[in-house]
Amino acid sequence: MLLKLFLAFTLIPMIELALLIKIGTAIGVFNTLALVIATGFAGAYLARAQGFQTMLRVRERLNRGEMPAEDLIDAVIIFAAGVVLLAPGLLTDVAGLLLLLPATRTPFKRWLRVQLDRWMQNPNIHITRYP
Repeated sequence: MLLKLFLAFTLIPMIELALLIKIGTAIGVFNTLALVIATGFAGAYLARAQGFQTMLRVRERLNRGEMPAEDLIDAVIIFAAGVVLLAPGLLTDVAGLLLLLPATRTPFKRWLRVQLDRWMQNPNIHITRYP
């Protein structure tokens, strides 16, 4: 686990930096910065809108006496996407935006649901990567 965290906190920033340098040399520094800022604002707007809609669905289901399990998973994914969007860089922004869009969030949500179900059946199993 420590190795995975170490790799995540060293490899991802290195890839982001290399990508920003490549894009900066191709389109210029100002345009690269504008692109990073634009993706950040777009992501923040989408995260806010998606989060608000999800919380309304959670409230609706609770008022009807239903368990909003799927909506809560959506809320966790939207929150994670918002956190990822806080990191400056294009790779993390693309990952965050993909998690915010319902069409691309659904396959990830299915995978996460399978992993959570597997973990709930046997808590001693570690959550595995997608095969």
